Amino acid sequence: MKKIEKTDAEWRAELTPEQYAVCRCSATEPPFTGRWYQHKEKGTYTCAACQAPLFASDTKYDSGSGWPSFWQPLSKHAVEEKFDETHGMRRTEVLCGTCHSHLGHVFPDGPKPTGLRYCINSLAMDFQPA
Repeated sequence: MKKIEKTDAEWRAELTPEQYAVCRCSATEPPFTGRWYQHKEKGTYTCAACQAPLFASDTKYDSGSGWPSFWQPLSKHAVEEKFDETHGMRRTEVLCGTCHSHLGHVFPDGPKPTGLRYCINSLAMDFQPA
């Protein structure tokens, strides 16, 4: 996959201030407020910053966490994972595999078959209907 690299000024010009805070500065939107939290339409969730495909709607589930949750990314290259010790926690950060934008975090308390919960900010995603 081709990686996308842009300057900070380019990202600021292309993203809303809220998207920039999440995607480029690793902010987190408040729980239960995101556009895609209770979204049920069939299709593909894409990166808000670069439009790369991230998650299929059939892997989305209601985790009760307040953020859109998925049990698996669309492909092994769709996302990257990075150890995160910010805010006094030990977590695994999830980044877009194409543009390296912050998406959210992954936790080992999800449903079968993977047992994973990719907890993703709505501001970091767009949606393409099936």
